[in-house]
Amino acid sequence: MDALYEKKIGNKIRSIREKRKITQEELSAKLQVRGCDITRSALAKIEVGQRHIYPDEIRHFKEILNVEYDDLFNV
Repeated sequence: MDALYEKKIGNKIRSIREKRKITQEELSAKLQVRGCDITRSALAKIEVGQRHIYPDEIRHFKEILNVEYDDLFNV
């Protein structure tokens, strides 16, 4: 995936997370419960575009944040 596009998706995840009043720690814990091994540090890197996002992770973000794929990808 294009680095600039990944950064935009990360920013979108952060924006949605903040609107839902979920901390990075809470979101990473919810991801880990689902078997998606993302630490708070890794989540912070995703949100600023310093870490790649994998397809299975995107699915978990969608479900936990209760959004559609379009909400994540239309940046």
